[in-house]
Amino acid sequence: MNDFMAAATDEAKKGFLEGGIPIGAVLVRDGRIIARGHNKRIQEDDPVLHAEIDCLRNAGRIGRYSDTVLYSTLMPCYLCAGAVVQFNIPKVVAGESENFVGARDFLISQGVCVIDMDLPELKDMMREYIEKNPEIWYEDIGTL
Repeated sequence: MNDFMAAATDEAKKGFLEGGIPIGAVLVRDGRIIARGHNKRIQEDDPVLHAEIDCLRNAGRIGRYSDTVLYSTLMPCYLCAGAVVQFNIPKVVAGESENFVGARDFLISQGVCVIDMDLPELKDMMREYIEKNPEIWYEDIGTL
């Protein structure tokens, strides 16, 4: 795991400790983190406050995103993938996609470079959360 994914993982753990879904993200420019975020859907009672969206909100208006990389502990969903495409983020690095395939094909079809690190620690963390909290997970990700 590289430092950027480790930072995203720290965000995921922070969200979990707050009672939320353990997904985290960081936005990187020029080899440094410029924003962090984690899923706050439960904490803020906000269905669109996914980790990637929280991270982009925390970045604020940065002028351009075409020289950034978004790291997320889980493959982004279509909502977050839409934001990636809208802001012209050229590269997404996901910690895993085993628990959720997400919008990988959509991102690739839009010219986004997608890397899946396939990290066992993140697969285990997400799998455990889904098993213990299926009603929360499937509320906005899919159906039971």
